[in-house]
Amino acid sequence: MSVWSAVLLAACICVALKAFGYLIPSHLLEAPRPARISDLLTVALLAALVAVQTLGDGQAVVVDARIPAVLVAAGLLRLRQSFLVVVVAAAAVAALLRYLGWAA
Repeated sequence: MSVWSAVLLAACICVALKAFGYLIPSHLLEAPRPARISDLLTVALLAALVAVQTLGDGQAVVVDARIPAVLVAAGLLRLRQSFLVVVVAAAAVAALLRYLGWAA
């Protein structure tokens, strides 16, 4: 199977899943349990994405300047800073640590 065949197959599967979602009756999705599960699933997937992007490098776990940068970003978000301030501060921390040679 070529790469383009895999991409087209994945696109067809995504369209089929989206179409299947429209066929599910709305009263099933508005029940308290499925609504709570979908809310929690969104948070869990976002947390997993942040963890993989921060600690992952292929199949290895890497500790570098991204970890302090994410911690600074989390602290600033906790202090209710604007998103632009959070991004600039996290980038500055990572750049400074890499400049100092602490983590490549």
